Amino acid sequence: MNHMMALALALFCVCMTALAQVLLKMGMSSPDIQHAMNNGVKSVYWLALTSPLIWGGMLCFGASAGLWLLVLGKLEVSAAYPLTSLGLVLTTLAGILLLGESVSVYKLSGTALIIAGVLVLSIKS
Repeated sequence: MNHMMALALALFCVCMTALAQVLLKMGMSSPDIQHAMNNGVKSVYWLALTSPLIWGGMLCFGASAGLWLLVLGKLEVSAAYPLTSLGLVLTTLAGILLLGESVSVYKLSGTALIIAGVLVLSIKS
């Protein structure tokens, strides 16, 4: 695997992790789980364990972690790890676009700062 393939795989892992977060949020936002959480019902765990969305999120996390090992085998950790912060950007955008979460100047400013930070860290010295 060459350097460009490793970078592409790293970005794929970041996307998988962001997808995992969205699936987990959707699963935990289901009416049954929300009802159980609001009533202090101990069945929240059982409901979560039987949720296809939560299972999908966990599988995405697992796949991403497994593939991340290949990334670490090819890239310096100081080059690979800053890319994971792009997951914050993706989950923020997914929250806004897919889940209808609020947009604020602070969210947008923070997201822009994260992108700027990744760009600064990716500059070859």
